[in-house]
Formats: sequence, C-alpha cells, structure tokens
Amino acid sequence: MPVEFNLIEFVGYAASLFVAISLMMKNIVKLRWINMTGCILFVIYGASIGAWPVALMNGFCVGINVFYLIKMGREQSQQPA
Repeated sequence: MPVEFNLIEFVGYAASLFVAISLMMKNIVKLRWINMTGCILFVIYGASIGAWPVALMNGFCVGINVFYLIKMGREQSQQPA
C-alpha cells in the first residue's frame, strides 16, 4: 500500500514539532520565536481543515508571542551599554 503524502497533515506534524521544541528552550527569545513558528503553522493547519478553534487559539498565541518579543526588544534597547 503506497503512503500518500498529505501536505496539510505534514503542516500539522511540523507545527506540533515546533511547539514541542520551543518548550525545551532555555532562552526565552528563542522559545518565543520557535513557538510562534509552530503557532503560525497551527493556524494554517486549523484553517485548512476547518478546525477554527485550533486556528483562532493559535492565532491568539501568535499575538502574545509578538507582544512579548516587541516588549523584550524595547527593554533591551533601553538598557545602558
């Protein structure tokens, strides 16, 4: 039986992998970037299969990650050299 390549399933597995990897990060900036990538992939996956709660919740998580990345960037730029 041939294995069928399903791009949408691949996106879902990749999203899960990125989120899982993000939880192993010690560096909070790396964690946020990797987690945001996983969340964006979950938005694509959820929208593609019509799972709107998945897409919306992960879209919200993308927004949280963006907020904190901007906040951390501003705090870092305001620190004296």
